[in-house]
Amino acid sequence: MNKKFDFLVIGSGIAGLSFALKVADHGNVCIVTKGVLDDAATKFAQGGISTVMYEPDSFNKHIEDTMIAGVDINDKKIVSKVVKEGPDRIKDLINWGIEFDKRKEDQRLFDLHKEGGHSEHRILHVKDYTGKEIEQKLIERIKEHPNISIYEKHFAVEIITQHHLGEKVTHRRKDIECYGAYVLNLKTNRVRTFSARITVMATGGIGSTYQTTTNPTVATGDGIAMVYRAKGFVNGMEFVQFHPTALYNPLSSPSFLITEAIRGYGAKLRTRDGQRFMYKYDERAELAPRDIVARAIDSEMKARGERFVYLDVTHKDAEETKQHFPYITEHCLKLGIDITQDYIPVAPAAHYACGGIKVDENACASIHRLYAVGECASTGLHGANRLASNSLLEAVVFAESAAKHALANIQSYDWRKGIPRWNDEGTSLPEEMVLITQSRREVGEFMANYVGIVRSNLRLKRAFDRLELLYHETENLFDRSVVSKEICELRNVINIGYLVIIAAMERKESRGLHYTLDYPYKNEI
Repeated sequence: MNKKFDFLVIGSGIAGLSFALKVADHGNVCIVTKGVLDDAATKFAQGGISTVMYEPDSFNKHIEDTMIAGVDINDKKIVSKVVKEGPDRIKDLINWGIEFDKRKEDQRLFDLHKEGGHSEHRILHVKDYTGKEIEQKLIERIKEHPNISIYEKHFAVEIITQHHLGEKVTHRRKDIECYGAYVLNLKTNRVRTFSARITVMATGGIGSTYQTTTNPTVATGDGIAMVYRAKGFVNGMEFVQFHPTALYNPLSSPSFLITEAIRGYGAKLRTRDGQRFMYKYDERAELAPRDIVARAIDSEMKARGERFVYLDVTHKDAEETKQHFPYITEHCLKLGIDITQDYIPVAPAAHYACGGIKVDENACASIHRLYAVGECASTGLHGANRLASNSLLEAVVFAESAAKHALANIQSYDWRKGIPRWNDEGTSLPEEMVLITQSRREVGEFMANYVGIVRSNLRLKRAFDRLELLYHETENLFDRSVVSKEICELRNVINIGYLVIIAAMERKESRGLHYTLDYPYKNEI
């Protein structure tokens, strides 16, 4: 059955939901998500959203902080755009019902946090569960709108281009168009055609490509992989951000995030014998950008043969700590850790992809009629390293840009006729699901071991060789099997692993998040 929509949004985080709300008055919108609506990384964002609110902060300071964190690979025009549009996008969120924390002494002013890499206090937040609050409020608005249809437990398998109409698309040319997507109903296990005049990729990040991640399990890089297979442009994939302070708990997956804001609040990093170490690596100590802090922790753990370090907030006022970080306090207490009295065991975990689907200032991908917003997009904002709390800001700014451009152009598009049904002739259920689960495990392990915080030519070559074998095995299995979420996700994480490895191999320098032993920094840590 062919379903027709004006706007097809794949993904249900802040970027996709914001776009949907902005265009819904002008056409029918379909939101496809492989889980339920709130199965997105947005709800895990504890810290908040950065924007310039009050003096002594300024746009120029925020721009400079972002450029420094991104090691000047950022596109300064895009950085300026995002920073300067930030306050207006905050107004959008407030109008949708998000109530950011205010100062105790003056309820007219927001209580702004400061995080690593920021020169001023500019992080708006709702306690330490900002993302969860934003996600819930956006979902409420989404469900209220009569023009928005929601398809939960639906998995986008491939975007539809000329390739599916019998025309061979063998290279990344300029005239490729997107006509919607083939979508798998996870309840019926049937693939349906979702035809759309405009398609928006908002599928989030790639964290589940790695063995240990703060991302939800749905973060398998689906959108990036789909666009790459459709011959769209992807870039910046070597820059994978590892959050320095994920709660160390081998029994938990994904890893629980200990927000950057707790270091801005005053928490100190210590080795397991209680010694502080960050001053050895950067004069900003715990408030250095994430790449520096993560690499420092990794260095200390490897030098000592230990699996974690400690985060210490015991010197701060206990009641104030509980008030600022109730979510973290509650979670740690369940594990027997009282953060007001006990050190918190932490270790780095895969967290954020700075690269992704290459888009322009309007969020347009290289494939026509296709937009990408949120973490799956490479906008030019982050460069070689993301500045803390810039991701939610980027998502709402580019959702606005995509919505404006889409509404200005949608009348020139129609639904493509003659799209064939998904072809699954000659396929059968895979004989042994263990083959898929074991391959997923293998990808996570060698990505963590060889393509992590510290890399080398030898490690990358070893990862590439392992991945190449899995790629051929998986493509053969995919061709023979009835399509399933498990085989599609495996296929996607293999594609993502390939893109990260190839990009890392091509960058003959250490820059930001890409640190290699073969081309170390001049002032190596």
